[in-house]
Amino acid sequence: MSRPKVFVSRLISEVALSKVRAVCDVEIWTEPLPPPRDVFLRKIEGKDGLLTLVTESPIDGTVMDAAGPQLKVISNFAVGCNNINIQDATSRGICVGNTPGVLTEATADMAFGLLISSARCILNGADDVRNGRWKTWEPLRYIGQDLIGKTIGIVGMGRIGYAVARRCRGGWNMEVLYSDIVSSEYAEKELGARRVDFDTLLGASDFVSVHADLNAQTKGMFNLATFKKMKNTAVFVNAARGPIHVTADLVTALKEGIIFAAGLDVTDPEPPRYGDASDATNELMKLPNAVIVPHIASASVNSRNGMADIAADNLIAGLTDEPLRCWVNPEVASRRRR
Repeated sequence: MSRPKVFVSRLISEVALSKVRAVCDVEIWTEPLPPPRDVFLRKIEGKDGLLTLVTESPIDGTVMDAAGPQLKVISNFAVGCNNINIQDATSRGICVGNTPGVLTEATADMAFGLLISSARCILNGADDVRNGRWKTWEPLRYIGQDLIGKTIGIVGMGRIGYAVARRCRGGWNMEVLYSDIVSSEYAEKELGARRVDFDTLLGASDFVSVHADLNAQTKGMFNLATFKKMKNTAVFVNAARGPIHVTADLVTALKEGIIFAAGLDVTDPEPPRYGDASDATNELMKLPNAVIVPHIASASVNSRNGMADIAADNLIAGLTDEPLRCWVNPEVASRRRR
């Protein structure tokens, strides 16, 4: 009996790859950059399964049809699946998996790291030390915002939002406000969190940390009008998805002192189009009150190994007609391709 054929669009942990190799004939893209779209389309032709990253986008009906009618599963090495058209996959009987849960604590650590780095001017000070600009102890330089007893506003009180709020409440005795389409009784009971409308959160919070999905409602929700509703001492943190904030508007807010600082694990576009004047991220990167890191919130040993393990399990389950460990579209079960 022939083994299923799969394409893995980037190197992941060898432990996870060994699982896949035990069941499948595997082709792996080993280059440091994602495969160009034309190459990706050639590589997936005739494959029964795909293990993809968010950089392979968009994976829509056209891409699925290019793979062929035997394609059974797309296993995404990510929590979010904005790069995959779930409706197109479901209509074709293709299972889609993702990797939630295992990156919660690592992402929360990074969000808080960005918060404190931005609030306390850590990057600006470190850059001055590295570049020989630190001449003496100065009582009026590098003045940041206090954290103890302040108010954290969480936009999206899911697993990661709760983990950030728990750190802020337990470690710094912050008041926790949150905005979400559903209430979190657990956050309210355990952290004393209060659910408020979005505008109330903006006006009352000293720190605003975004942990919402990217969708039609959240895309561009942090724009100039939004930033103007925040305190001018506020710190904005986005460890979710870049398009949730409007880059040019964030530049204006930081340059004009509308808000104090921003910490970003994500950008729009991602990565920035370096040197392209039409990409406001180039200007954002020059600002001393912007801390930007290269989408590394999940980059811890346990998180990345856990993501790889789930992605491998999802891929294999999709190929062997088993329920996926983390199934994005379980409604496809009764009509999945076999």
